[in-house]
Amino acid sequence: MLDPANPTALIADMGRRARQAATALARLPDADKARALVAAADAIRAAQSDILAANATDMARAKVNGLSGALLDRLMLDAERVAAMAAAVETVATLDDPVGAVIDERVRPNGLVLRRVRVPIGVIGIIYESRPNVTADAAALCVRSGNAVILRGGSEAMESNRAIHTALLNGLESAGFPADAVQLVPTTDRAAVGAMLAADGMIDLIVPRGGKSLVARVQAEARVPVLAHLDGINHVYVHASADPVMAKAIVCDSKMRRTGVCGAMETLLIDRDFPEPVELVEALQRSGCQVRGDTLEASTGEIVEPVSDADWDTEYLDAIASVALVEGADDAIAHIARHGSHHTDAIVAEDEGVAQRFLAEVDSAIVLWNASTQFADGGEFGLGAEIGIATGRLHARGPVALEGLTTYKWVGVGTGQVRG
Repeated sequence: MLDPANPTALIADMGRRARQAATALARLPDADKARALVAAADAIRAAQSDILAANATDMARAKVNGLSGALLDRLMLDAERVAAMAAAVETVATLDDPVGAVIDERVRPNGLVLRRVRVPIGVIGIIYESRPNVTADAAALCVRSGNAVILRGGSEAMESNRAIHTALLNGLESAGFPADAVQLVPTTDRAAVGAMLAADGMIDLIVPRGGKSLVARVQAEARVPVLAHLDGINHVYVHASADPVMAKAIVCDSKMRRTGVCGAMETLLIDRDFPEPVELVEALQRSGCQVRGDTLEASTGEIVEPVSDADWDTEYLDAIASVALVEGADDAIAHIARHGSHHTDAIVAEDEGVAQRFLAEVDSAIVLWNASTQFADGGEFGLGAEIGIATGRLHARGPVALEGLTTYKWVGVGTGQVRG
């Protein structure tokens, strides 16, 4: 029996169960995993009223506790979002199975055949805040990639996560899937996070999804490998050659489509030779965005709020944008190198040479040319659901989906070769 009052023992027990489930998953045919996910998607749709009722409880509590507008947007579910959640789970069931894929193959001079083959990581721990859809996305991706998962959601989404998890299990178990493959930590005690971070040997990878303080804690304390990003300080650089109509549309969408997502633009860089800087600023302001700038006001005649040094390094996750005029591509690339978070950065330009240089030199997990930063999403990349955007340089980078949740092993096939 799991004991929520003893987080260390709780996580140890969940880890043992997950390891056994991971072993069982490794023996399941991919068709069985796909069928189980379709059943889980149907179960989410059937449980829509229960999920929305649970979310209403969470939303009411969050408003009393003073959660910001951006966090409330991340937390909120409606019929459309529940339908999208179920559709994302179903989409994962249709994706190609990465497990067993041969990455490369070589035949040695002695005839020994060596292959690198994708295999599941094993047991994955997901620690997340605010977004209840992560419960479904993470479960679907881990199931399809053959991994068991331990989910630890934030207290603000506790009831929503429980309702979604219950629906998922109903669907998975109806398809004969091992229930311990998808476990939800039944306590919001922060000590459970510490226990997961120390669960070396029971959990193979930790993926944090949440605010800077959560991710920083995970990276500082974890004895388990971590796949994470701290911030989404994303830039759009409007080059002098940019089409003004396109630039306006991309800038407004990058900032205002959804301000609380990690792919939202936080800083707009406008080339000093771009012919219509005033129109860009006005478009943001008309859409409800507060604009903060330094030399911008004197140069454009627009009324903007003063900007501080801290603004360039701030992930607002709100209807606020810092705006700077830059002296060409060199200045823009240098600004991004100083203040960016290696997440997502975009250039709007008709000059292909400048654009290609930007794509090559900006060291971010996602770089875009003439497209909104809000495309920083696994679904938009054709990957189905995602487990997060990784900004490090090892293992996985950018949207982490099925392939990012696998590792590989070497398989050798011989005909009696010995080294002698």
